[in-house]
Amino acid sequence: MTLSLLDKENTGLVVLDVQERLMEVMGQNERTLDNITKLLQLSRLFDLPLILTEQYPRWLGSTVPEIKQLLSVYEPIEKMDFNCCNVAPFNSRLESTGVKSLILVGVETHICIFQTCFSLLKRGYEVHVPQDAVDSRTCENWTVGLGLMRDSGAVITSTETVVYQILERVGSKKFKEMLKIIK
Repeated sequence: MTLSLLDKENTGLVVLDVQERLMEVMGQNERTLDNITKLLQLSRLFDLPLILTEQYPRWLGSTVPEIKQLLSVYEPIEKMDFNCCNVAPFNSRLESTGVKSLILVGVETHICIFQTCFSLLKRGYEVHVPQDAVDSRTCENWTVGLGLMRDSGAVITSTETVVYQILERVGSKKFKEMLKIIK
């Protein structure tokens, strides 16, 4: 697959498992949450389709308040599988978006993010993973997950790179709104 820049008309945001008990033990949880919130605000500004998942919420809790407060509708897809592509409601919601490219964020990089990314790539999606918006409990596992995804064909990127691809140019009202969020 030939990779291309993100196009706001064909891009969606997938937020995996940013839950209370998981985020407590992540290695870079503040950085990760900060960047996920920026991407959620970008998603709202440009009406990018959004899919939110929760891994076994009875045990790991619900999505953290910092994320919930940015959602117009809180409709997480609950799952037991690490790979979201093994979950029928995830597949249905994804197919209904019609997107070709996905921004994949959340936790943990080497488990749910990697497995989902790998399956999405096999299905023909272009997957962009901002390295500063995914996390694992250890730096080693974070690094391994990013490497596996890069080797599989994902674009390992950053939050700001994603934001500026969607913005495309300076001077617009949306640019000025996002600039306040990024700076």
